Amino acid sequence: MEVSGLKEPIKITISSTTTINTTLKPICVYLNTRTNDTSPKECDQTEYNQTHITCFSKHLTYFGVLLVSADLSPKDQEIISYITFIGCGISLFALVITVLLFIANRNLRGDDSKKIHINLTVALILLNIHFLSSQAVAATSSSELCFYVALLLHYSLLASFTWMVLEGFHLCLLLVKVFNIYVRRYLLKLSVVGWGLPAVIVSLVVIIDRNIYGRTPLIPSRPNETTICYITDNTVKMVTTVGLFSMVFLFNVSMFGVTVKWFVGSHFGKQHRHRDWNAVQREILTLLVLIVLLGLPWGLIFFALGPLPAPGLYAFCILNCLQGFFIFIYFVLYLKKSKDSAAAPSTATQSASIKT
Repeated sequence: MEVSGLKEPIKITISSTTTINTTLKPICVYLNTRTNDTSPKECDQTEYNQTHITCFSKHLTYFGVLLVSADLSPKDQEIISYITFIGCGISLFALVITVLLFIANRNLRGDDSKKIHINLTVALILLNIHFLSSQAVAATSSSELCFYVALLLHYSLLASFTWMVLEGFHLCLLLVKVFNIYVRRYLLKLSVVGWGLPAVIVSLVVIIDRNIYGRTPLIPSRPNETTICYITDNTVKMVTTVGLFSMVFLFNVSMFGVTVKWFVGSHFGKQHRHRDWNAVQREILTLLVLIVLLGLPWGLIFFALGPLPAPGLYAFCILNCLQGFFIFIYFVLYLKKSKDSAAAPSTATQSASIKT
């Protein structure tokens, strides 16, 4: 007799013959005999202690327990959660200050590169705002509000990735500027791509299935714990976010490699063999700035598709949550450099007049 669709889940308790530790955890699985699917599917819920594992299910079939690599320990998860929210809060504040600095400084507003940086800054502001509010909104009873937060979170993430690849594209043009490449209405076209492409992707997702945006577990293997408002379908999540970023990452890594090659070539060239240490420091700082602007630390996400050790997750959270803060530091250093450069001629003039 087939038993399915139970209103209350049944509990199946299985004794454990293997020691359960922090590196391995049990997961209840079942076989779908109706579709002759021999791949085990995870049950609705699993509870366990040192001696027994309890599986919760609303149907009956063949059940078993698999030992898989454990996720982060509760302590690591709590620490990373604090790092994430504190880092995103710091970045959000720093990014807002960066926008204000851009608005207040005429030299920044006249630089195409800085205009591209500020578009990335705005995208990251939207990303941090919706990410920080996502968990709180998911805890409310409003499904409509959760839908819009999930949609805007997805849009701002895609916009951030798009502006990262446009940073790489702009870098490509700068490296080949000797050919006098000119693009009519350059910034307008970049803005259409940077803000328009994510809007097209999000619109297609809504047209396909509006319910793709909603409440979803922060950690898929722990469905009964923290939830956020985001994409509920793993396939859509992989295609629209990981798929897009894969192309962004490959392009930007290649552009970064070309830049490193250019710097190395100029440093070891015949005319620059005696370059001073200050010039080398400036080049290293430039490369570090490019790593941030091109979003290369996000590449750690590829390791997250498999078992990523706790140190890797810590590095991913720290580097990416503070991306906005690093951009703010870059703008501050640029303004300081511009101020020092402007003051240098006047100082030289004063010295000349004193000697005279």
